[in-house]
Amino acid sequence: MSRQLSFRQDGTFTIVQFTDLHWKNGEPEDYRTRSLMEMVLDEEKPDMVVFTGDVIYTGPVSPGYTECQNPEQAFRDAVGTVEQRGIPWAVVFGNHDTEQHITREELIQVVMTHKHTLAESGPKEITGEGNYTVELVDAEGKPAANLYFLDSGSVSPLEHVPYYNWIRRDQIDWLVKESERLNPDNQAKLPALAFFHIPIPEYQVVWDTQTCYGHKHEPVCCAPVNSGLFTALLEMGDVVGTFCGHDHVNDYEGMLHGIRLCYGRASGFNTYGKEGFERGARVIHLKSGEAGFSTWLRLEDGSVVSKQPVHQPETANEK
Repeated sequence: MSRQLSFRQDGTFTIVQFTDLHWKNGEPEDYRTRSLMEMVLDEEKPDMVVFTGDVIYTGPVSPGYTECQNPEQAFRDAVGTVEQRGIPWAVVFGNHDTEQHITREELIQVVMTHKHTLAESGPKEITGEGNYTVELVDAEGKPAANLYFLDSGSVSPLEHVPYYNWIRRDQIDWLVKESERLNPDNQAKLPALAFFHIPIPEYQVVWDTQTCYGHKHEPVCCAPVNSGLFTALLEMGDVVGTFCGHDHVNDYEGMLHGIRLCYGRASGFNTYGKEGFERGARVIHLKSGEAGFSTWLRLEDGSVVSKQPVHQPETANEK
């Protein structure tokens, strides 16, 4: 059964997206991450927070650095700033959350011990942990919007296919059924947003073919195969925006066939970045009764970025 939250009386609902915290053992970088999160929460006062993966880093480290000693405690510390404020929060896992020392099944149990989490382990018969829905109702209690959360996995499950995992066919089938459940009539569908960690190949397509806003300082590190999630979203007809992380120095967004594909802004300091590219968070603002959303970035220095650089695609027909 999906959880439920309500729009404010003024018809607004604000989500803060933190991504790629890479929290480990409480290093100075981790506490700088916490300070950023506290500032963003103070300034934005969100109704909900979404962590889009790599909340903790459990992978191997370079010589001279210490591996994550206690993944359970690291996760509690990472989300503590939000949990202690009593703000409802959701999470999807990234490729580094359960790289070693803890499994996804174990970590989702840690997640669900928190009082203010909205996360669920999701259906056991489909791939991954943390496939679930959060429903939003308006101030009168009527269904108004939906939020979908998908586990994009870690590395490819096939030996002959390199690199990252993909959202699987059974997850997509579940998502389509969720959309049908939440939109039972053939009337206008409730707007929905989808959150996952690893970008889908269409993030490269939108950069190559459409006007985008923001920065692309590294490749789109998606799976080398296309599982068809974007096509399913188009056919569902309710998702108006997707949000991912994974690529720490990409923060652009662009519209592809009516769906806005958005990167978060990397929030964690205990991981790679780019000189002059401040850590921050993405803010998503919904209005009840409206299909779209507005979004902006809040950076470590407290500044708000509401207008990002415009990227025009190269002429596709040039040879």
